[in-house]
Amino acid sequence: MLNIIVGVGVILIVAILFLIFRIQTLVGVAKGSEKKRITGANSTNAILFIVFMVLSLGGFFWYSFAYFDDYTLPVASAHGDDYEFMFWLTTAVTGVVFLLTQILLFWFSHRYQFKEKRKALFYPDNSKLEILWTVVPAIVLAVLVFTGWKTWTEITDKAPEEAEIVEIMGYQFAWKVRYPGKDGSLGQYDYRLIDPVNEFGIDFTDQASHDDFIPMEIHLPVNKPVLFKIRAKDVLHSVFGPHFRMKMDAMPGMPTSFWFTPTKTTQEMRQETGDAEFNYEIACTEVCGRGHFSMKIRVVVEELDEYQQWYAEQQSFLSNNPEYLAKIPAEKRELAMVKAGIEETESTEIQQ
Repeated sequence: MLNIIVGVGVILIVAILFLIFRIQTLVGVAKGSEKKRITGANSTNAILFIVFMVLSLGGFFWYSFAYFDDYTLPVASAHGDDYEFMFWLTTAVTGVVFLLTQILLFWFSHRYQFKEKRKALFYPDNSKLEILWTVVPAIVLAVLVFTGWKTWTEITDKAPEEAEIVEIMGYQFAWKVRYPGKDGSLGQYDYRLIDPVNEFGIDFTDQASHDDFIPMEIHLPVNKPVLFKIRAKDVLHSVFGPHFRMKMDAMPGMPTSFWFTPTKTTQEMRQETGDAEFNYEIACTEVCGRGHFSMKIRVVVEELDEYQQWYAEQQSFLSNNPEYLAKIPAEKRELAMVKAGIEETESTEIQQ
C-alpha cells in the first residue's frame, strides 16, 4: 500500500512541475518575450516522420501479403462469397483512403516544417474543394452502406422450408444443441423448466418435444440449408462460425436466428487445407466471463446420406432420461414413449 501511495505522489509531483513549466511558457508568450528557436531538432523530427512512414507502411504491406492465408480462412458457405465481396470492397475503399491520408499527413509534416523565413499561407475557404470532399465521400459511403444492407438482408432473410433446424444455446461456458426428432419440429421450451438435467427447459407437455435429441457435437448436411435457432441461458454470447461467415448474438430472453448452406464437408476442407486434424467449430465472440476462451463446439459437415445415418442413430432426450415421462399427462404418456423410443419395461420401472 505504501508503494502505491509513493508512486501516486511521484506522479502528482511530476504533473505539477509540468504544469508550472507550461504556465511559465504561456506567460512568456503573452508578454511577447523573444526566445531563441532551435531548428535542428525540428529538421530531425521532419526526417523521422518520413522514415516512420516508409517503415510502417512497408511493414503493413509485408505482413498483409506474407500472412494472408493465415488470417483469411477458406469460405465454406453459399453466402460466403457475397460476404467476402462486401468485406473486401469496404477494405479496398477504406484502405485507399487510409494510405492517401497517412502519406499526406507525414509528407506535409516534413514538407512544411518550421523555417525562419517561411510564412504560413492564409487560405480562408474554397467552396469547390469543400463540395468535392463532402459529396464524394457521401456517395462512396452510400454505395458501401447499400451494398452491406443488401448482403445482410439476403443473409438474414427467411430460411427455406426444407432447411434443417438446429437449436443452439450458449451458457457459461459452453454450447449445447438440440435437434428435432423424426417429426422435424422442435418442441417448446420454458426457462422456468430448466434444471441440472433439462438444461434447455424443454416443455414435455408439447408432443413435438418427445423425440428431440441433444448430441455432443453439431452435424450438418452439405449443400442443404441449415437454420440455427439461437438463444442464451445466462449472459450475452455470440455464435461465430468463421468458415461459414456466420455470426449472430445469443441473447437471454431474445431468441435470434441465422441460416446458411454449408458447401464443403469436413473431409473436403481437410484436403483443401492440408490439415488432417481440421475441424469446423462454433466459438463465442462475446466476452462472457472468465471461461470465455474455452467456449466452442465441434461442427461436422458431411454428405447427406452420412448425416441421415447419424441422425437416425441418435436417441431422444426422453429415452436417455425416462424419469421426465412423469411430467407428461398420463393420457399422452404411451404415445410419448413410442415417439421417444422408450420400451414399455423402462416406463414400468420408472413408475414403480
